[in-house]
Amino acid sequence: MPRSSVPPPVSHAPPLGALLRRYSAGSALTCDPVDQGLLNRGYRLCTTRGRYFLKHHFDPETAAPEAIARQHRATQRLADLGVPVAPPLPAHDGRTVAVVGGHAYALHPWIDGRHRHGAQLSTAQCGRLGALLGVVHASLERVMPTGRAAPAHRAAPASSLAADPEVTFTVIDDLLARVRRHRPADSFDELARHRLLERRTLLEQHVARRPPHGGPVGWVHGDFHPFNLLYRGDAPAAIVDWDRLGVKPRAEEAVRAAAIFFVRPAGALDLPKVRAYARAYRRTAGATPSELAAAVHRVWWERLNDFWMLRWHYERGDTRADPQFPAASALVVWWTREYDAVCDAFAG
Repeated sequence: MPRSSVPPPVSHAPPLGALLRRYSAGSALTCDPVDQGLLNRGYRLCTTRGRYFLKHHFDPETAAPEAIARQHRATQRLADLGVPVAPPLPAHDGRTVAVVGGHAYALHPWIDGRHRHGAQLSTAQCGRLGALLGVVHASLERVMPTGRAAPAHRAAPASSLAADPEVTFTVIDDLLARVRRHRPADSFDELARHRLLERRTLLEQHVARRPPHGGPVGWVHGDFHPFNLLYRGDAPAAIVDWDRLGVKPRAEEAVRAAAIFFVRPAGALDLPKVRAYARAYRRTAGATPSELAAAVHRVWWERLNDFWMLRWHYERGDTRADPQFPAASALVVWWTREYDAVCDAFAG
């Protein structure tokens, strides 16, 4: 889930008084940061009238009020169709985006629930997860204005062209130089150097497998992964964080999500769970096996060329993604070795 545009976090306490005066939400009692997000800031807010989730839209790529309002309209329409989401609450003026001091905020109902990784899901629950994402894609096609999205049968826009390996080789060389200069050297540096050299060799071996343009596009959540899905018991309670809602290849979102939900600590995918998930996704989204196979190839290539976690660490000094790096970097190697089995799990 690349996030190269995200700046390092800075301290910013929300202006609760000014915000709550815009809502019928009472007076603040407590306001505690929610630490799991990498993109924007969130707070668990308790007031004299209940519990809320206060979101500070901070990421410069997604914080435009009109873009946030579009996300809000989409989630309300999805909620009307019965999709588990948490639409924002309207302020006194009917708006769902509050701009205070140049910052954009939204107030949502607090959803009790917990995040669940693929290892915590049964095979049947993995199927329900895939079906849920398929329902999201099919429902977005119904509720989003067709004039703003390419029809689902058209090819992906030029911005989705596959990564250029020559650019990747330059990035690898730059990161290796940064690793060598880092003092004092530590275990993260050692793993980073190993993975960078390994990745360069893999890319040299598979440079001729650069994929063509992406497949069918449509409106997608844009960031579907365990921290953006809340469970209550065994059932999904809410899909949250729609900041990257947009028009992109739909099957690629299904593959990216599975690569996050079902990766094991050593870097392998749990293929039986992937198979249950993918079959349910194809059924509810109306996607074909060939679409999933093509998406597997594109996401594999994307992962082979992507170093966002290392760029955060060495270019920005932002270490929040470091815990994800061991499994994510090992996955690329395993996926390359088990490419046919991965394709079969998604498309078989």
